Amino acid sequence: MYAFVIMPNRIHLIWQILEPNGKETSQGSFLKFTAHTFKKMLLQQPDKLLQYKVNAANKQYEFWQRDSLAIELYSLPVAVQKLNYIHNNPVAAHWQLCNYPTDYPYSSAAYYEDGEDKFGFLKNLFDYFYEGGL
Repeated sequence: MYAFVIMPNRIHLIWQILEPNGKETSQGSFLKFTAHTFKKMLLQQPDKLLQYKVNAANKQYEFWQRDSLAIELYSLPVAVQKLNYIHNNPVAAHWQLCNYPTDYPYSSAAYYEDGEDKFGFLKNLFDYFYEGGL
């Protein structure tokens, strides 16, 4: 995991898939695992679980947007643009969750700005590119 921001209704990630995960795509596996985890947690709060109820033949609840967008970071300029985009989400005018990206607690912005690794699972995206990741 290189970078992330968890927003009230979405999550943005910069991650690297190291190896295939069986039959599913890594993104599909992530979405499936987290949806099952959300459902399990929300079973304790049925009123909140009902917010995710859908009328579908193949599922009762939907936690993730269908066909979520995945963008390949094929160059350093593209990676920097996406990194800045996700870290600036909490300060965007329509969110106004904080004044500075580093103030938002559910983000890797402080890791890149201040070197603060409070999560313990982040790797520096720039190391990937400078060590010949492409």
